[in-house]
Amino acid sequence: MKKIRIIPRLDVKGHNVVKGIHMEGLRVMGSPVDLAKKYYEQGADELVYMDIVASLYERNIDFELVKAVANELFIPMTVGGGIRSLDDINDALRVGADKVAINTFATKNPEFLRDAVHQFGSQCIVLSVEAKCSTAHPSGWEVYTDGGREHSGRDVAQWIQEALTYEIGEVMLTSVDFDGTRKGYDLELIETISPNCPVPLVVYGGAKNAQSMQNAVSKGKVDGLACASMLYYDEWTISNLKKELRDASLPIRA
Repeated sequence: MKKIRIIPRLDVKGHNVVKGIHMEGLRVMGSPVDLAKKYYEQGADELVYMDIVASLYERNIDFELVKAVANELFIPMTVGGGIRSLDDINDALRVGADKVAINTFATKNPEFLRDAVHQFGSQCIVLSVEAKCSTAHPSGWEVYTDGGREHSGRDVAQWIQEALTYEIGEVMLTSVDFDGTRKGYDLELIETISPNCPVPLVVYGGAKNAQSMQNAVSKGKVDGLACASMLYYDEWTISNLKKELRDASLPIRA
């Protein structure tokens, strides 16, 4: 059985890691470089670095800051936010990203995913999906863009299936409704999406404790558990999380 990855996520605005609830009301949590180093030393399997306002402001990621974060790590790093061209992907990989997550631009220009996969390979391209509950859509969720702020009109399940035709390598599924709430992952969303997702699925939004992670894994094929709020105040460390999850017989990396 493939081992589940524990993945701290850094939502970055300017030069700070920030955190809000439902991606709003952002509070500064610390330095991306310091937090990345801390989580790496605690045993993180991967790291996600998301510039959550780059798309909104139509600007590029601060690649120098990404490089500074990458210099602290010897684990894979996924970088996203404001990716609008193949050159942006190349720049992210050049400064230390192993994978690039794309949401807003791909949602508006789906064939960009095909071009990105053709140029860089499936293993580099992650579809980032920000999902909000919506009774107007068949699956029950709508895709949002620009850091969870803008409607796309797209159904989450349908969009993921379309994106899979471009041979993306991974899906990172964020529940905007559960983001920052610490009430556990959106289990209904996971149950809906995971059965029809043949590529690795990373889920994010609502992580509370080790039990909430167990619950997420029990609801579907989850390959990675991303988290943020629960780590910021040292209430949980990645090493403690991994111990509890291993004790619960989940296949967790060492």
